[in-house]
Amino acid sequence: MSRAHWTSKPPLSSAAEFPPGREPVIGIIGGGQLARMLCLAASALGVRTRTVERQARCPAGAVSGLHQVGDWNLPAVALRLAEGCDVVTIENEFVDFQTLEALERRSIQVLPGSACLKIVQDKLVQKESLRALDIPTPRFREVDSFSALRAAAEFGFPFLVKRRRNGYDGKGNWTMANVGELETAWRRLSGDWLFAEEFCDFAAEIAVMVCRSNSGEIVHYPVVETIQKNHICRVVKAPASISEACKREAVRIAVEAVEAVGGVGSFGVEMFLTKENRILVNELAPRVHNSGHYTIEGCCASQFENHIRAILGWPLGQTELVKPAAVMVNLLGDANGDSFPSGVSQALRIEGVHLHLYGKDASKIGRKMGHLTVLGESVESAFAKASQAASALKFGER
Repeated sequence: MSRAHWTSKPPLSSAAEFPPGREPVIGIIGGGQLARMLCLAASALGVRTRTVERQARCPAGAVSGLHQVGDWNLPAVALRLAEGCDVVTIENEFVDFQTLEALERRSIQVLPGSACLKIVQDKLVQKESLRALDIPTPRFREVDSFSALRAAAEFGFPFLVKRRRNGYDGKGNWTMANVGELETAWRRLSGDWLFAEEFCDFAAEIAVMVCRSNSGEIVHYPVVETIQKNHICRVVKAPASISEACKREAVRIAVEAVEAVGGVGSFGVEMFLTKENRILVNELAPRVHNSGHYTIEGCCASQFENHIRAILGWPLGQTELVKPAAVMVNLLGDANGDSFPSGVSQALRIEGVHLHLYGKDASKIGRKMGHLTVLGESVESAFAKASQAASALKFGER
């Protein structure tokens, strides 16, 4: 597959592109917590936001300048959002690229654009695009028949079978433990578009946030270590405790990967560090990302602020840590019930805790309800405080 090229409208190279006395307006497709944090970052810069989600009560609805209710995958709904906007962006990669194409045909600037989304939202196409440019990934192959699934056993057991589209937090992934599972798995999965991938026995899971402006400027954030439990990111530690050589290689690969798909805005690049100190790209997220939430307090300019700057063509902010270390902990629903947690006062008594609650309509077991961040002189000291604060908060319990 040939390299993807960024095909959106010409960049807005400076604030002078906007009429004097009028602030820029950004449309955000999606209304979850990522859109909420984008709205808050935009507001600090004097940028107005509009959001759209399938329901009125959603994280972004409380902070957006104008919140609309509708199915954002319908072109008519997306076009209504885009009216009066200078640029439209996304908070998730599940927006159908054809919806974005419909906006672009009306000369509406969409960043990242439909060409980028077309590549990234199909994880098989994403991996093929990276492989074409010799960007390292685990071995993979398309699974479009039972014989193709059986052939994937060449990777050795265990190996993974993944949905090509709409998988997240481990949803849509299956582990093939032995040859006896193949027929049962095929009967259950054959209605999906699938690919197989070798299992990576990694030493660490790491990530880099990369931000690319529509003027071509690129910045990256520190390499972080992510701790997963049940396929959901639970903890992010910045900086990662890996060698400087591995950090340099991770940054190089992450930047190349974002350029490979023509990304504009903040992108999360999730990677494996193998036991042989090789860096392999797991997947790209064409948006602000969970592994970059620590940047709100932890860096000079957050991933959210830089995403806003990038899609408007404004100079990108500095990405250095403001303290030697930062730790972010995701806060998940403990039970089904109320969305506001118990233990807030207890958590906030701990020095240095920055708490973010997303304002979701209800707690559900395992649902991301918020996060907290602690800065410190070391990852260990920040982690200790963050863990103590997180253990005080309970969602859904009466």
